[in-house]
Amino acid sequence: MEKKKSVYETLSAISVKEHVKYKGKLAYISWATAWALLKQNYPNAERIIYENEHTGLNFFTDGKTSWVKVGIKVEGLEHIDMLPVIDYRNASVINDKMTSMDVNTAIQRATAKAIAMHGLAINLYRGEDLDGAVTPVEPEPLPKLSKKDKDAWKKVVDFLESQHALKFEALLVRIEKRYILSDAIKKSLSESHAKAVAANAEKS
Repeated sequence: MEKKKSVYETLSAISVKEHVKYKGKLAYISWATAWALLKQNYPNAERIIYENEHTGLNFFTDGKTSWVKVGIKVEGLEHIDMLPVIDYRNASVINDKMTSMDVNTAIQRATAKAIAMHGLAINLYRGEDLDGAVTPVEPEPLPKLSKKDKDAWKKVVDFLESQHALKFEALLVRIEKRYILSDAIKKSLSESHAKAVAANAEKS
């Protein structure tokens, strides 16, 4: 009788090459892809997002910075990842500047890492490419934001409107992680943010 493969053996054998993305020279797969591949093989897999028992919030803090705690349970075995809330430079976000989006991003990253502990895409966290050799990767160029790309433009403007309580400069930093912005586009985005702030002030 053939021995049943363990969860780790099954998941670590799955090729994720077609799903790999790059941030600088770091390779990764999205949490959604990792979750989909996990559920395809283990439909009963569970994710546990731990809450702070003192605050009821989905993050923990030392008073200065914060971190999240996410567990992935597969066939009774749970692996937990605790991940700091970080910014685009991979530096811890100070609590005063932390947003709910920062926490959500950390939770999704921790989800992918906890799944990797079960074997899926584990090589990406060992500094290896999919063939097992360390390979330098050039960063992918960022797309240039243009009003002609209506979907991208709407997405960015909607983001500014939803985050109108934050300063435009802070939001601009986050947008520039995804797009190249001309001076004219920056001006238009600033105006959109100002309109959102004014509209919210009128409501209140």
